[in-house]
Amino acid sequence: MPNALFVYPQFPPSYWGFKYALDFIGKKSSMPPLGLLTIAGMFPDNYNMKVVDMNVDTLTDADLEWADMALTSTMIVQKESLYDVVEECNRADVPIIAGGPHPTSYYDNIKEECNGTVDHFLFGEVEEIFEDFMTDFESGAAKEVYKETKKPDITKTPPPRYDLIDLKPYGSMALQFSRGCPFNCEFCDITKLFGRVPRTKSNEQMLSEFEMLYKLGWTGSMFVVDDNFIGNKRDAMRLLPAVQEWQEERGFPFSLYTEASVNLVEIPEMLDAMSIAGFNMVFLGIETPNEDALITTSKGQNTSKEEDAGSYLLNSIRKIQHKGMEVTGGFIIGLDGDTEFDSHIDFIQEAGIPMAMAGLLTALKETDLWHRLKQEDRLLLESSGNNTDMSLNFVPEMPRDQLIKEYRRVISTLYDPTLKNYFDRCYTMLEHIPYKTHNVRSIQKDEVRAFLLSIKRQMFSRQGFQYIKFIVKVLKNHRKMFPEAIRLAVMGYHLEKITRHTVAVEDFRTYLASEIDSFKEKISQFVNVQGDRIHEIQKYSQQLSQRVKKEYETIHSDFQYAAQNALANFQNSLFKEYLEAELEVFKEAVAAFTKAQSERLGELQTYISNLFVRVQEQQAQLHDEFKQNVQETFDAFKDSISRHLVQRFGSIPVEIDELQT
Repeated sequence: MPNALFVYPQFPPSYWGFKYALDFIGKKSSMPPLGLLTIAGMFPDNYNMKVVDMNVDTLTDADLEWADMALTSTMIVQKESLYDVVEECNRADVPIIAGGPHPTSYYDNIKEECNGTVDHFLFGEVEEIFEDFMTDFESGAAKEVYKETKKPDITKTPPPRYDLIDLKPYGSMALQFSRGCPFNCEFCDITKLFGRVPRTKSNEQMLSEFEMLYKLGWTGSMFVVDDNFIGNKRDAMRLLPAVQEWQEERGFPFSLYTEASVNLVEIPEMLDAMSIAGFNMVFLGIETPNEDALITTSKGQNTSKEEDAGSYLLNSIRKIQHKGMEVTGGFIIGLDGDTEFDSHIDFIQEAGIPMAMAGLLTALKETDLWHRLKQEDRLLLESSGNNTDMSLNFVPEMPRDQLIKEYRRVISTLYDPTLKNYFDRCYTMLEHIPYKTHNVRSIQKDEVRAFLLSIKRQMFSRQGFQYIKFIVKVLKNHRKMFPEAIRLAVMGYHLEKITRHTVAVEDFRTYLASEIDSFKEKISQFVNVQGDRIHEIQKYSQQLSQRVKKEYETIHSDFQYAAQNALANFQNSLFKEYLEAELEVFKEAVAAFTKAQSERLGELQTYISNLFVRVQEQQAQLHDEFKQNVQETFDAFKDSISRHLVQRFGSIPVEIDELQT
């Protein structure tokens, strides 16, 4: 039987991953790779299948030796890990098939950036093309690219193969009810990937997936991963009573949460149905309380004719909270039309949104925003897919440095080191959320573990005073919500840590920019003085390299990836500036040798040999991961020396061809 390996590349740390909160309950990842598990359900019965989620497990040589094919699914933010997987599969001679949002939208970038080769691409939703691909693959005639020709009927989509994974490492399970969204927000790529006509699964499909997970032993959080659960209001209302009945019969084993649009509050019966079916959280794309910015980015559904956007959004959040559902919110910093961000902070605090996911605006490929900015000549580069990374891929209306500074201020205020503002928001939310008995289970072993770790890590930290103050207030006024308070405290630990290290990476980038400017200034000073100038330059640059290395090592290892490009660019600039200084001194030395007798060519050879020894020493100062990055700079330096010798002597009078770093 052939062997199919499903590989899910790693996510870098982010607000959304909840890595540092999951550690409190002994979990490794927020949820399993639903897309790959769905693909696994489409495979013929004669295949052996294995799933390696690199957020939970390690991809080993043994896995690759076992595999006859490897399938991956990625979002943009996973691309670096994907590229590593591709190279590993290439080395093991395992055909690799890539699908998901990232390959679908960034095929050209993958072809250009990845050092390895993806054998086959499956673009878009694959239900309609998967059988053709498998037939071609098994006959040895598979094409490079397969692309959907129409949006599939997902009532025919098989259930995900949850049985292929160990459920224990995950903080939540995931299932999907619908695909597509009726709205067309300018910055969003959902409608480009899944269309504007939401398609839904049947009640029978959804309940069978619920039942499968229940029989596999899962209880607890369940994410309905729809980008807009109420995009098809009729079908959502058709499903909810069935979910309620299923939950009631089993004592509400699942705590449900999902994403929806703000117009949920315009459908009171939907709010009631979600609440009694066991939904206790909903994510809203709020983006900004500024009406002008909302209109500019085609987010009119977040506005109202009767009241200003801020009041409408605040009242909407209250209505949802009063139904027993926590509101988590997405906020975008950098929309055209947003001129200040105190209103964002004030709104988030007043609304009581503990998990306010504030990110910099990024222009995703092929979105309406991407096309508009391209037309306005404001696009700079492709998106990293990580909107907490403080790099912009477009020219904002506000000066770039000012926008970055404002973003830092927003997240540093929301998640300050003491978590005062965060705990204030948590308590505000608990004041507005009624206690729901059907969503409260007996306390689990991992929740006791989380509580004890929370005391250890938070009570005796900079968060300690605000942590104790929050817990005491909850015990005094909302005692039944104490388990929820501990969950929120643990989430705050994660959010503050992500914020602190994200800011540290940006500080490091700023530090590098300052140091390279100082180095250029020092170079000019050294070159224009008498004495052993080049050794002074070398000494200074080596000291600088050591300082930068130490600064880099202070960055948390989980976040060093975000600083690597800046460090590589810095080291290349540093090496280039040093070589240019060497070249200037070299030209003066050659001029001196030219005036002397030919017998002094031996001295010239010695000088050049010493020069390359110094260059080698300089390269040795570079961070090990980036030494290869400067080879092109070195080659250009060597060519400059050769050209200068030819200009002076009509030929190259000494041996330099074998001198390498």
